[in-house]
Amino acid sequence: MSLLDGLRGGLIVSVQAWRGSALDDARVIAAMARAAQDGGAVAVRVAGVEHLRAVRERVALPIVGLIKREYPGFEPYITPTRADARAVIDAGAEIVAFDATARRRPGDETLADLIDSIHSGGRLALADCATAADAAAALTNGADAVATTLCGYTPQTKGHPLPALDLVRELAPLAGFKVCEGGIRSPSEVRAALDAGADAVVVGTAITNVDWLVREFAGSADRVS
Repeated sequence: MSLLDGLRGGLIVSVQAWRGSALDDARVIAAMARAAQDGGAVAVRVAGVEHLRAVRERVALPIVGLIKREYPGFEPYITPTRADARAVIDAGAEIVAFDATARRRPGDETLADLIDSIHSGGRLALADCATAADAAAALTNGADAVATTLCGYTPQTKGHPLPALDLVRELAPLAGFKVCEGGIRSPSEVRAALDAGADAVVVGTAITNVDWLVREFAGSADRVS
């Protein structure tokens, strides 16, 4: 069985923290990743070299790794360069997630350059997409999997309702492994994404973002001084 076959029909938990949050600590991220493993996740999605290394020490699950790095003058920030992809590989991730939109990358690196670099490192390439056109281009250039991660987060897709089940349905006929990610907040929406044609589903905020969860609940409370 291939690594992706082992993820089919399963939940991938995104274990990340807002910058400056008390959760933004490698030990905390690793503990949450282990809890995700113990709870039945098939993989975890983790950002940053320090966090990736800490998670690798605590979990046996496949890791979808990425680096969030902003380069002045360029919009892509999810593993935007080959150097970033190599850092993710060196930190122990089996799958490298990257921005697969048509936007310019630093050094004018191409989509094919990035995917080739990931494959050269012996890892699988997961294309974070905003549109069906992004996904088709990524698969044509050799991506192993595509995800709806960036739908709603680019100028072209701003305001798109999430989860993007309509995009999942567009991707369903394409070859390759399809992942629904973004805006999933309930088990029923996980089921809906799989029924729409996703091979796996990523949930992050609704499970691991304690900062967001507390604010949501606190916003509904009648605070007594």
